[in-house]
Amino acid sequence: MKAYMKFRSGKAIVQLFVVGVFLVSCATSAHAQKVGSEETIFSRENLIAWCIVPYDVKERNAEQRAQMLNKLGITMLAYDWREKHVPSFEEEIEQLKKHNIKLQAFWYYSGPNPENDKNFATIIEVLKKHNVKTEIWCMVSGVKGLDEMTQEEKVRAVATPVAYIADKAAEIGCKIGLYNHGGWFGEPDNQLQLIDYLKKSNIGIVYNFHHAEEHIKAFPEFFPKLVPHLLALNLSGLKKGNPVKVLPIGQGDVELDMIKIVKNSRYKGPIGIINEDTAPDAEVGLMMNIEGLRGVLEKLGDKAALDSYK
Repeated sequence: MKAYMKFRSGKAIVQLFVVGVFLVSCATSAHAQKVGSEETIFSRENLIAWCIVPYDVKERNAEQRAQMLNKLGITMLAYDWREKHVPSFEEEIEQLKKHNIKLQAFWYYSGPNPENDKNFATIIEVLKKHNVKTEIWCMVSGVKGLDEMTQEEKVRAVATPVAYIADKAAEIGCKIGLYNHGGWFGEPDNQLQLIDYLKKSNIGIVYNFHHAEEHIKAFPEFFPKLVPHLLALNLSGLKKGNPVKVLPIGQGDVELDMIKIVKNSRYKGPIGIINEDTAPDAEVGLMMNIEGLRGVLEKLGDKAALDSYK
C-alpha cells in the first residue's frame, strides 16, 4: 500500500511538471507571436484593402468583394463608398462577418454640419445595430471663410464638426481617424493641433502616401510626431517630378526611403494598400500593390514579412 501511494505521489508530481512545462511553452509561444507581429507590420495578415468599392470596373457586390479578399488572403477592409452604395451598407457588414474579414474602417467625407447629414446618421445607425467597433476615417471641408481666418480660428472652426463626429463615434465604441487629402485639413501639423485642441481619446490620424506629394521632404521630421496618434498608414508609390506621380508601390523613386522610415519607427498598426487609380479591376490593383510591396520588402531585407506572402 505504501509503495502504491508513493507511486501515485510521484506520478502526480510528474503530471504537475508536465502541465507546468506546457503552460510555460504556451506563454513563450504567445509572447513570440506577439513579438513577431510587432516586428512585421508589413506582413500579409496586417494589410488593409482600401479604395476598392467605387474604384472597381467589375462593380463587385458585397459578397463578391469579400470572396475576392479571401482569395487574396487579406483580412481587413476599409470601406469607401458613394451615394449609390448607401442601401447596401448592412449587406456589406454581414458579408464581411460571414467571410471573417474585419471592417477596419468606414470612410466618411463631411461638410461643416455633419449633424444634418443623413448619410452620417445612417453609418452610425448601421454600425450600432451590428455592434461593429471600427474606425471612421473622416475628412472635413466646406467651412466658410477658412482662408481668411487666423490659425487659431481655423482650428476652432474645424474642431466643431470633428468633435461632433468623434462624440457620435464614441457613443458606439468607435474611433475616428483624421484623413489627409490635401487642403488645410490634410496637413499633418494642423491635424495634430486639432487633436491637441479637442483632447478626445478616440481621435487619431490616418496617413496616406497617395496624398503626400507636398510632404515628401518633410516626412522624416513630421512622421515620428504622427506615430503616437496613427491608426493606419496607407502606402503607394511616389515618383519625384512636377507634379509628383502616384504609382503602384515599388514603381516610384521615393516610397522605399519613406517605408524604411516607417519600418524603423515605433508604428505597429495596420498597413493599407490602395487600388484607386492603380487598375480598373480592384483585384488586379491590389495584386499589383502586394507584389510591389514584396519587392520593397526584399530590398529592406524584411524576411519575417516576406515569409507571410509565400
